[in-house]
Amino acid sequence: MLPNVPALLLEKLRAQYGPDLTEEIIAGFVRRPVTLRVNTIKSTAEAVGEVLTKAGIAYEAVPWYQDAFILRDVREEAVQALPEYEAGHMYLQSLSSMMPPLVVAPVKNESILDMAAAPGGKTTQMAALSGNTALITACEKNRIRAERLQFNLDRQGVKRVNVMCQDARQLNDLFKFDKVLLDAPCTGSGTILIAEGEPERRMTPDWVAKTAQTQKAMLKKALTLLSAGHEMVYSTCSILREENEDVLKAVLPAMNAEVVPIEHPFLQHAPLLPTAIPGVVCVKPTELFEGFFVAKIRKKK
Repeated sequence: MLPNVPALLLEKLRAQYGPDLTEEIIAGFVRRPVTLRVNTIKSTAEAVGEVLTKAGIAYEAVPWYQDAFILRDVREEAVQALPEYEAGHMYLQSLSSMMPPLVVAPVKNESILDMAAAPGGKTTQMAALSGNTALITACEKNRIRAERLQFNLDRQGVKRVNVMCQDARQLNDLFKFDKVLLDAPCTGSGTILIAEGEPERRMTPDWVAKTAQTQKAMLKKALTLLSAGHEMVYSTCSILREENEDVLKAVLPAMNAEVVPIEHPFLQHAPLLPTAIPGVVCVKPTELFEGFFVAKIRKKK
């Protein structure tokens, strides 16, 4: 019945959410419409809308983000063929992945650490949200991915970003940042496409356990580098508690940190899953949204 849903994932979803909600989640493991974010460093929503209309591409506005569009009748190639895309006026990005930078809410001249930045969607979004003024340190330990990150930054016209080809866990503890975005490596349990299958190796007990350990280590490092009294965002594209709430519960008490309830208009529009910690957000996979987890965390003074 569900040949491309890894057995362990199915087991974990049923244990966490129950059979009925699990069926709803699995129904959301589908290919979604193309979504894009206007790069306000180089253009405006109005200008990009005119470009799409001229190209015969229909689009819908996103009610909770004026710089995002939904394109239901084309695939990514149609957007990538536009000269304005090549010039960096827009960025293909899922709606759910736009949420963490919106929660970070960067402002002028803030020092921000993006701990796992490649390929750069959230990095460039934070730069745009800050009016291209935030001082962003973007870490990516893989050289090829770091080069792709730099390419995207350059094409989007992003300034004041320092790309470090380094594991963020190895940064000197003397560094201190006003804000941190940790979009942590995860199993991707919220982004499975049933039609395309999913490698079983990504959903084994050993893999999930190792992933959770990495997430805990990265969150601990993030809080070490975050200035006292300041806030960070932890996010994953997983909907498993082991990679989300359990990670927070394991790390926050020892790091003198606490969850800050998220308040944003997207909460009125995104389909949400129940969570074990009040104030965090877990987006349910649907035909429009990827499964995604977002938490805002404050390091106490």
